[in-house]
Amino acid sequence: MPHLILASASPRRRELLEQIGVHFHCRPVDICEDPLPKEPAHEYVTRLAKDKALAGLAQAGGDAVVLGADTTVAIDDHILAKPGDEHEAIAMLMQLSARRHQVLTAVALAAEGRVEVCCVGTDVEFIELDEARCRQYWRTGEPCDKAGAYGIQGLGAVFVKNINGSYSAVVGLPLMETAAMLQRFDIPLWQPN
Repeated sequence: MPHLILASASPRRRELLEQIGVHFHCRPVDICEDPLPKEPAHEYVTRLAKDKALAGLAQAGGDAVVLGADTTVAIDDHILAKPGDEHEAIAMLMQLSARRHQVLTAVALAAEGRVEVCCVGTDVEFIELDEARCRQYWRTGEPCDKAGAYGIQGLGAVFVKNINGSYSAVVGLPLMETAAMLQRFDIPLWQPN
């Protein structure tokens, strides 16, 4: 039976895989995550997920199956990646204020001679925010490493008015689609600890 490698350091992705009883090893990879000029958001996350999976496979070799994933926030055809500083985070949050945006998560599985990729989009609507509240949220430290400068699974949940689609995809891994892909790669679910 092949063994699964998660090519990510994301604690959220680890928790989601553990939630569905998948055994895996974490081996984060380092790739350039800059968007290409005029690259649409769905192509951006799909490319990164695939690049992560292939980079992980190049390191692992053997009978490994490598899971790469990436999540981004998109609004008005603009990618909101991780904020570089407080100013950028507040600008992102204010852009999302009282509006609907899309969270895109792509998942790629790579094994010797085989790659499969899927991208899941979820619509998220925010309540109206003001700069003082955004600044207060920044000080919690949570937005620093999150696409769009918020975490739906944490303190940022209070900003979410409505969600249409996969909650787990917004957190970082669409579980239904990921489980189906894992089964096609002979990675079992619901394994005991």
